[in-house]
Amino acid sequence: MLALAPTAVEVLRTITSSPSTSGAGLRIAATTDGPRDGALELTLSAGPADDDQVVAGPGAQVFLDQRAAAYLDDKVLDANLDDDGTPRFFLAEQAGPTGN
Repeated sequence: MLALAPTAVEVLRTITSSPSTSGAGLRIAATTDGPRDGALELTLSAGPADDDQVVAGPGAQVFLDQRAAAYLDDKVLDANLDDDGTPRFFLAEQAGPTGN
């Protein structure tokens, strides 16, 4: 399942902290047509679609459509705010177990 880095949770709380976005989350969906078929789209959403997987952190939610959830199963969502306050999201691989 997609994991949320602490900085991603903090950015999500920042962008959903106004009264007009209370309870909202980041929705990640795979596009289904044209030359960008399978590309990931990120949008602010009032709530999940019926078949979305919900990933939650303290005060933050991410809604994943089925295709995006399958692709992001072993990823970590991280984020930061650039100098203008614009959120930038990026993905990293989850760290696997270490052997001794």
